[in-house]
Amino acid sequence: MSDACCSHDAPAPPEIGEEPEKTSFWQSTEIRAASASGLLLLVAWIGSLMGAAGWVTLLLEIAALLIAGWTFVPSTVRRLFKGKIGVGTLMTIAAIGAVILGQVAEAAALAFLYSISEGLEEYSLAKTRRGLRALLGLVPKQATVIRGGLEVSVEPKALVVGDRLVLRPGERLATDGTVLTGQTALDTSALTGESVPVEAGPGSAVFAGSINGTGPLEIRVTSTAESNSLAKIVHIVEAEQSRKGTSQRLADRIARWLVPGILIVAALIAAYGFVAGEPTLWIERALVVLVAASPCALAISVPVTVVASVGAASRVGVLIKGGAALESLGKIRTIALDKTGTLTKNNPSVAQIIAVEGSSKQRVLRIAAGLESRSEHPLARAILSATSERIPVGEVETVPGAGVRGTVLGVQARLGRPGWINAGALAKETTRMQGAGATVVLVEESGQLIGAIAVRDELRPEAAGVVAELTRNGYEVLMLTGDNTLTAEALGREAGITRVHANLRPEGKAGIIRTLQAKQGVAMVGDGVNDAPALATAEVGIAMGAMGADVAIETADVALMGEDLNHLPQLLFHARRTRRIMLQNIGMSLALILALIPLALWGTLGLAAVVLIHELFEILVIGNGVRSGRMTAFRPATGRQRTERASTVSV
Repeated sequence: MSDACCSHDAPAPPEIGEEPEKTSFWQSTEIRAASASGLLLLVAWIGSLMGAAGWVTLLLEIAALLIAGWTFVPSTVRRLFKGKIGVGTLMTIAAIGAVILGQVAEAAALAFLYSISEGLEEYSLAKTRRGLRALLGLVPKQATVIRGGLEVSVEPKALVVGDRLVLRPGERLATDGTVLTGQTALDTSALTGESVPVEAGPGSAVFAGSINGTGPLEIRVTSTAESNSLAKIVHIVEAEQSRKGTSQRLADRIARWLVPGILIVAALIAAYGFVAGEPTLWIERALVVLVAASPCALAISVPVTVVASVGAASRVGVLIKGGAALESLGKIRTIALDKTGTLTKNNPSVAQIIAVEGSSKQRVLRIAAGLESRSEHPLARAILSATSERIPVGEVETVPGAGVRGTVLGVQARLGRPGWINAGALAKETTRMQGAGATVVLVEESGQLIGAIAVRDELRPEAAGVVAELTRNGYEVLMLTGDNTLTAEALGREAGITRVHANLRPEGKAGIIRTLQAKQGVAMVGDGVNDAPALATAEVGIAMGAMGADVAIETADVALMGEDLNHLPQLLFHARRTRRIMLQNIGMSLALILALIPLALWGTLGLAAVVLIHELFEILVIGNGVRSGRMTAFRPATGRQRTERASTVSV
């Protein structure tokens, strides 16, 4: 078994409440050791130029070798006891071989340069994690709670579920909660990436790290500091960073067979030296080949890129679960969008009520409200918010995909979609309202149609601009919805989507995703709950508006924490760029190995020269990978932003 990675065993991530990991360049143990080793080598070299005694320079070189070697030899030995062979193994063998051949200075130079690469690797990984870990810094040092009728200050970790927390204007919220009293606007930009403040009042869910606006709030604590949404995001990303994408697995596969292969080739070269009668020359060349073929840059190229990219996304409210999801997003060209809550605002309202002759709009709405009184469906919320009056309804039963039925004053009543209930005399009106983008439900009492209710959920203002930008950049965009065809197509036209699949149940959405994926990978964007089968079936599931939603955060491959659809193209473009950087790093790393091996074999380059080239190239690869840590904001092109138009359906 081989271990391709250059670095030491990864330390466990710090717990919530601990100090963030150190990211200063000089705080790296490897960098300090390399500096000391390099200084000793410099003194030895100057001493040799000035005619110092040989034993003095030798002692300095040995000291430099021991100090630098300490950064990787012990961990290499530990790995060997576990049956793992890695790049450190190659470097250790090369250093020992050089000492045996009497080239202590060469061995010290190798150890010195390799310890620098180890330090740079640790530093770059820690630096790219810093943005993610900095999220925990959004939690204030103190929180004010009411205990025993008095306001007291406590540390966030002392908060317990049920505490009454006081949040004054300008203060940050220490943990998740529900507003009890007060009205304000919260700045959640650090969590969701959205610059527009979010209105909050009694009953609103609020999240750790939010900044209060102008109104004081009293909040009931709903989670501890260790389990709030902010801590959950950090822990999930750190855990999911170990999930590897195709490029990362490719780099690992190459390195896994490359390392033992290098050892075999080096052994054959050394053996040839004994046959040719020049063992010293060919053993030396075998050691140089050993180092020349080291896949250190290959091993670190993708992990650095992934960590930098995931960290950058997290800072703008996009939660990516590791390299697998990141790379899959980078190659996907088909995007399936759910309608409700993704393309639309998920805030439907009653647009029109029509009653048949002999009935009234008020009765239609009251019966509908009675039937929907226990439902959590968005259409039910729209109907219930349209009236405070409702007729008591008993024996309510939900018919999945159709509607609800119950008993009103001893007679049967039904509410549901056209088709399940015959539209009859209202067929033309129903078609007209659906064609205007409204969802229509029919109401029936005692087997007779009494009216229709049109509910409309407006498109998000940015939806058309986002779809246009995705299409312009080569993405195929389609809509999947359980709504009727006329309504779906009307909203699709408004958003600029030509491929619309309507009248779908959850399993139907998953079936379409499965069919599409037979040809190419698909990303599904939904709410993370109702669209769970489709999100799970898609190559990449993207949950929209997932802040605080446990199911969405846990099950989706990617979670857009806010409600701004502009994050979707921003995420996709970021993933494409990251994948290009991954492939660049892999290609450059393999090209270097292929170029150095023949030069080392024929003696063109010595041990120190090969090590120097390798480590300089590793700096280049790390720097290239860190470029993925920049995530630019997306804004739709001028003229592409959708212009709000008044609904053609009115009460």
